[in-house]
Amino acid sequence: MTDASKIPTVPLALGAAGLIPYWGLSVALLTGVDLGFGAGALAFALAAYGALILSFLGGVRWGIALGAEEEGPAKRGYVISVVPVLLAWAALALPPGPQLWTLAGLHVVLGLFDYGLVCREEAPEWFGRLRLALAAAAALALILGALAV
Repeated sequence: MTDASKIPTVPLALGAAGLIPYWGLSVALLTGVDLGFGAGALAFALAAYGALILSFLGGVRWGIALGAEEEGPAKRGYVISVVPVLLAWAALALPPGPQLWTLAGLHVVLGLFDYGLVCREEAPEWFGRLRLALAAAAALALILGALAV
């Protein structure tokens, strides 16, 4: 594995840690353990966390767009940084099941778009691999949460 493809330890560890709320809340919903909050509150917490992470990822995209040397890639980056976030926040107005399904889809789509940064050589190879893995893990947790509500 080349240095460009090896995922650095800190982003890997922090990315994995960021999955803990997804999986903790999803497992609680699947097992019926409401943690004293009720299933509805747990489902909303899972959806809110998903929207929050999509907002964070939008900030990553915005930062990459700032460094673009050409106007076209910068515009694309700014749009991709904002549209998923707006859709994620709109999804919070949906009922619990559709909320989680929508957020799962947005995670997958944004993960694929982020992998495209690698294909266009706008981000290192490891970033694309990390984003695909994290997007898949987050989307799966959201899907399992949707199936539980």
